[in-house]
Amino acid sequence: MFGVPRDTADSFDGPVDELDRRLQTLPFGLHEVDDAHPVRPDWVLTRPRLSGVCGSESKLVLGEFEEGDLDNPMAAFSSIPHIPGHEVVAEVVELGPEARGLEPGQRVVLNPWLTCGPRGIDPVCAACERGDLNLCENFTRGALGPGVHVGVATDAPGGWADLMAAHDSMLIPIPDGITDEVAVLADPFSVSLHAVLRCPPPRGGRVLVYGAGALGVTTVAVLRALSPETEVGVVARFPAQAELASAFGAAVVFPHEPRADLTEAVARWSGGVLHAAFAGLPMAHPGGIDVIYDTVARPETLEVGVRVLAERGTLVQTGVHTPGRWEYTPTYFKELSLVGSNAFGVEVIDGVRQHAIRHYLDLVGSGRVDLTGMLTHRFPLDRWHDALRVLADQQESGAIKVAFEPIRGVRP
Repeated sequence: MFGVPRDTADSFDGPVDELDRRLQTLPFGLHEVDDAHPVRPDWVLTRPRLSGVCGSESKLVLGEFEEGDLDNPMAAFSSIPHIPGHEVVAEVVELGPEARGLEPGQRVVLNPWLTCGPRGIDPVCAACERGDLNLCENFTRGALGPGVHVGVATDAPGGWADLMAAHDSMLIPIPDGITDEVAVLADPFSVSLHAVLRCPPPRGGRVLVYGAGALGVTTVAVLRALSPETEVGVVARFPAQAELASAFGAAVVFPHEPRADLTEAVARWSGGVLHAAFAGLPMAHPGGIDVIYDTVARPETLEVGVRVLAERGTLVQTGVHTPGRWEYTPTYFKELSLVGSNAFGVEVIDGVRQHAIRHYLDLVGSGRVDLTGMLTHRFPLDRWHDALRVLADQQESGAIKVAFEPIRGVRP
């Protein structure tokens, strides 16, 4: 696996600012380590062509998870050290002796889940049998150490590297008419697809997508493709996000702050009737939002969400953030449903049952989904600092989705 030893003194060009100082304190950098290798005979060696930066990865690397988060139970389902990168388009390099269904040179997109099959567990668990790959019962067992997916497991290095290994079932061929730039968006789209299929809006309903990063704008794209009669509002933080959300089909885009103005604006749009408390935000009763897809999941977004939802409405959480206090009284008063939505697995659309990433490639191929404009920045791995900087300052950079590509001149 190609890299260079980390040298803090040489990692940053120009004046050192607060972001540089924060990055210098993190146990993260570009290193030269042993090449990735197939874990079992049915694994495949690949060469990443594009590797996206997931929101959870950027938060981890930028230090947004601190000592106060040590009780997060997901720590039991990862291992350190690890090489990140699970949103990957790659080229098949070499097949293990028992790998099937792929050819050297073939372009593939990664399904990153380290479920029973990749771990060599047979028979597979009940969740894998159902196609609920995200709920596999064996994320800490079998041929691999702890890790829910590639990029959070020591034994399964991710795509922020020169080489990456994966099980043959984890690599989905990309049709010739679909570019790498479009295929690399398969993972965030599939996350949003699962959320919408798990909690679809009522016919002719009104929904709010909270956040307009990668998960937010792909949620809008899913809704436009599968539920075009649904009216979609979006809460966006940055101008570039608002512009892309509108281009993907949002009927209205709301600024995320101030929250009191946001609550009032959403209520006006949805027909909610607001009632003021002694302090804090008002609550809509009745509310006018049928479903909220919260791709941020900060305490303040959850609080706004439950206040504007309709009675017996649903708040779907796809975002990941550190927990904190929020006023959740509306959840019982309005009998709301709070639903977690974790990644994706085998999904059903129009009677077709297949992996979510295959659905994405089919939707793109048929013209029902077009995510042009979502991949805003590309950097070689040796410019990792620049990639993190544009993500840390999206107001200035306009970044939506950032991806790493190979370092030019290395292992052509």
